[in-house]
Amino acid sequence: MLTFWVEFALVLTAILIGIRRGGVALGMIGGLGVAVLTFVFRETPAEPPITVMLIILAVVTASATLQVAGGLDFLVQQAERLMRRHPQQITLLAPLSTFLLTMCVGTGHAVYSLLPVIADVSLKTRIRPERPMAISSVASQMGITASPAAAAVTTLLALTSKSASPVTLGQILAVTIPAGLIGVVAAAAWSMRRGVELYRDPEFLERMKDPDFKAAIEKSVTTLDKTLPRMAKLSVVLFFSGILGIVLLALNPHWLPLSKGQPVPMTTAVQFVMLSAGAFILFAANTKAAAIARSEVFTAGMIAVVSIFGIAWMSDTFVNANQRFLVAHIKTMVEYAPWTFALAMFAVSAFVKSQAATLTIMVPFGLALGLSPHQLLSIMPSCYAYFFFAFYPSDLAAINMDRSGTTHIGKYLLNHSFMIPGLIGVVVSTLVAYGLAQVYF
Repeated sequence: MLTFWVEFALVLTAILIGIRRGGVALGMIGGLGVAVLTFVFRETPAEPPITVMLIILAVVTASATLQVAGGLDFLVQQAERLMRRHPQQITLLAPLSTFLLTMCVGTGHAVYSLLPVIADVSLKTRIRPERPMAISSVASQMGITASPAAAAVTTLLALTSKSASPVTLGQILAVTIPAGLIGVVAAAAWSMRRGVELYRDPEFLERMKDPDFKAAIEKSVTTLDKTLPRMAKLSVVLFFSGILGIVLLALNPHWLPLSKGQPVPMTTAVQFVMLSAGAFILFAANTKAAAIARSEVFTAGMIAVVSIFGIAWMSDTFVNANQRFLVAHIKTMVEYAPWTFALAMFAVSAFVKSQAATLTIMVPFGLALGLSPHQLLSIMPSCYAYFFFAFYPSDLAAINMDRSGTTHIGKYLLNHSFMIPGLIGVVVSTLVAYGLAQVYF
């Protein structure tokens, strides 16, 4: 028992130091944790999460190619056109746009191009920018669990693939898409009435007396004047063709070729289909390979791969080594109330700040405790909680891009603009997912 608590302290310390350092540090320190568990505590190292890493690599490479080819900018422009056509509905349309954009391309980092536009439409319509800005940042991350191209979805797919009743991509999307949309709409509905009206806000009116501040407010921001590459639209068609191909294969596994008498695993199919989609975009748009490697999407994806590599390997090693102890002490509670595991997942996500990394840590733990893959799917939306401390890049970007200053972090750190929309969105989507899973499975 003493060994368990010492090892647990080691793993927790490694995660906290990795989070503090940021970026790829989480992966490297996780690898150091594996070394300590192996050499000091004489534990057998678990298998590294190769399948998860390869899926993320394939999807990120295709998404980065789409970005360089101009496809991502094309999608952003379509979203801006919709919001400018119906500016009075910005608090609802903005988060739905960011949710769907993430759902389409598999990464929440696509939101950065839309945030200045959302702020601009809000100011032109005299709607308090905090209302759409905060929920739009939250919605962009909620869309991850609803995207067939997202690392979190493919992580759950891969981690449950060897269990007795693995979840399929179709089952994941059937739960997470409606759950996510309902959660976003619920949070947006609350956001429509938050705060005082912009031009009745005494703090804002006081700032408007500053000529520089007033000039910044009146400045227009748009993506519609950006000239897109000639093949931008085609790159979107090719990327979505890859996504559609994955969904069709997931719904019709008999279409997959046979290997040793068995269909090729869906986790393998995702890899070669997305790499193929990226290759078609590469050829059609004559995209330079060096530009893909330098893109924001590729950089963020590679950081995620390294982080998951180390942290998942360390977590798996710890869980495998202490499985008997964990099952004996926690299994009864989790079996009686599986939703309690959602609270644990939420707490881990608040610190790890990655839904894929959270699932990589928690899914093997949940399986070891006797939760079925479908029970884990039913609480999947709870793996998003990094809005809690409002230090995630999309939240900070929303604060910086809101020229009115209404989107903010409060004096007491946790009383920030994202807290209530985030809690409403995650709680509602988790409850809906839990209910849908009971109906489906």
